[in-house]
Amino acid sequence: MKGTKRIAGVFAIAVTLLLTALGAEAGRGLVGNTAPDFALRSADGSNRRLAEYQGDVVMLNFWATWCGPCRQEMPHLEKIYERYEPAGFTLLGINVDGDPEKAARMAEDVGVSFPVLFDDDKIVSKLYDIRAMPVTVMIDRDGRVREIHHGYRPGVEASYWDQVRDLLKED
Repeated sequence: MKGTKRIAGVFAIAVTLLLTALGAEAGRGLVGNTAPDFALRSADGSNRRLAEYQGDVVMLNFWATWCGPCRQEMPHLEKIYERYEPAGFTLLGINVDGDPEKAARMAEDVGVSFPVLFDDDKIVSKLYDIRAMPVTVMIDRDGRVREIHHGYRPGVEASYWDQVRDLLKED
């Protein structure tokens, strides 16, 4: 009986470790596949559809007003957007708060000019398997997900610059 309990305990630990690893890999199944299309209302009142940006390099940035790292990351994203938007780069900031007015105020306070979209019902967040904030998704000109970044820590924006430049160079 002791051996059976020990095996059961080891099995339980293994299952827990596997589930933890799978959680850390949220959204990774999208990498290499066509990015799920969506349409969301933007802060300027228009609807934006991801498919409209086919042929551009697209960065999706999922964020929330309560997320401190999101606020830290936004000025860096704005610089990338300002630099590469003329070259065929689009950045769509997707807010998941459910309070568009609060999100629009924060975007204005931070000084972003890239389009801010509202995922009030979290439909797009579910499509992209978003479980924490922020999450940044890099999409190539053919509409394939190339990279997914979970979280933000100072310095990670250097990899964003490199990835955007590399994707823009691809035919």
